[in-house]
Amino acid sequence: MPLFEVETTSHIMIACVEDESEARGFAHANYPLEEVIRVSHRPRDAWVISKNLLGLTQAVDPCAKARDCLAKAQGDKLHAVRLYMQQTGTDLEGARKVIESNMAMGW
Repeated sequence: MPLFEVETTSHIMIACVEDESEARGFAHANYPLEEVIRVSHRPRDAWVISKNLLGLTQAVDPCAKARDCLAKAQGDKLHAVRLYMQQTGTDLEGARKVIESNMAMGW
């Protein structure tokens, strides 16, 4: 079954569906309040995520920096978020996601 990349206003999804209309239906079923911006047919059995598109263009590994901030904060999430924001220039929401993701992995 073909893969389709579906971009909405807030998400990028990969759907295994037969055609573009099913891909749009998949996006609408899962995120009914979001507008579909783009639908692209992807090569079979290939799934690529662009680091540039995700904003991961800096040479610093965000996970390594997050683990360092968590260690310096001795596991205090709020302090680690503040440190991460200060050291990377990331906004509050971005820093929270990175820190929480690394807490879940057991930093």
